[in-house]
Amino acid sequence: MFTSKKRGIFTALAAALALTASVASAEYPEKPISYVIPFGPGGESDITARHQQAFFKKKFGQDLVISYKPGGGGAVGWSQLNDMPGDGYNIMGINLPHIIVKPLQKDVGFKTDELALIYMFHYTPDAVVVSDDSPFKTLQDVIDHAKSNPGKITFSGSGKGTANHLAQVTFDKLAGVKTTYVAFKGTGASVTALLGNQVTGQWGYTSVGAKHADKVRLLAVAMEQRHPRFPDVPTFKELGFDIVSGAYRGIAVPNSTPENVREKLSSMIGQINADPAFKQKMENDGFALVDVDYKGMKAFMDEKRQAYVAAAKEAGVIK
Repeated sequence: MFTSKKRGIFTALAAALALTASVASAEYPEKPISYVIPFGPGGESDITARHQQAFFKKKFGQDLVISYKPGGGGAVGWSQLNDMPGDGYNIMGINLPHIIVKPLQKDVGFKTDELALIYMFHYTPDAVVVSDDSPFKTLQDVIDHAKSNPGKITFSGSGKGTANHLAQVTFDKLAGVKTTYVAFKGTGASVTALLGNQVTGQWGYTSVGAKHADKVRLLAVAMEQRHPRFPDVPTFKELGFDIVSGAYRGIAVPNSTPENVREKLSSMIGQINADPAFKQKMENDGFALVDVDYKGMKAFMDEKRQAYVAAAKEAGVIK
């Protein structure tokens, strides 16, 4: 006769085997999937999820049910991810550098390596943004003025320790200048400061250029190649600065999720990313697609961790 402990083990094993069989079958997904965004509505993470939602329904016949769990710059959501069932029907948005830098600053309820990352689908490249009436027409104009006026040029950005902040620190070091970074609570507030002439410019994203095309001008983008939406804007690399950076976004699942479920979900997100119509929609909004699947995630994270930690230490946001 089985003890209650043994019965529990067998019950858990049976459930895991049933889940494996279900996900391996053609019927998966058999019901809507909960997609939690650990920020409020309206941001880049939400915009992306909304775009993915329609393509997911078309390709796989089920809804992505989007909900929000804001707080702590994403930390509230990520700290609760592993409490969710790992049944293939719970996914959560993740962001870089947030999930790397935040746990190094203080106890935020999760560790980077505790998160089961299954796909990184895009990033919003960092960009130097000025208002359309700014006297600065090129990045060199900014550099020349900064060298003559150390600390006088002010850049708004979306918080400390964010992609914007780390890009500003990296740029100042590479260009041999000193500028002043003014942290705001989110990209929206940072843009408002720029358009209100409270700052000289903004360390923003290419998505800012797409959304406010009639009000701002991009001077450089942190990409390997020029962004299709902004063919006339040079990359930092073209201008002699080895900066390829931005806010990367992807998806994680509870760490109790079986391997085959992770691989299946990763494949599904990859199929959406590969759709030409989805790609066009994302690029029109200023995003840049990347394709890091579940199997490639470790190498990708190792590379990004090294770069982000070095920049965060330089910025003084971690020790």
